[in-house]
Amino acid sequence: MATNPPSGDGKRNGAVRGRSQTQAPNGNWVKRDTKTGRFMNQKTSSPKPFKGVRKEK
Repeated sequence: MATNPPSGDGKRNGAVRGRSQTQAPNGNWVKRDTKTGRFMNQKTSSPKPFKGVRKEK
């Protein structure tokens, strides 16, 4: 995958690996570890999904 310069500036290039997200019944987005299936984090500050994390079907 190509990356945009400048490299090494502390920003992520591309998608987050090993993570997925789904919407909880209360409407918040929840991030999940794909290896263990455990929930990691719930986004309560904004109704928008996490950036760069794939969505579960």
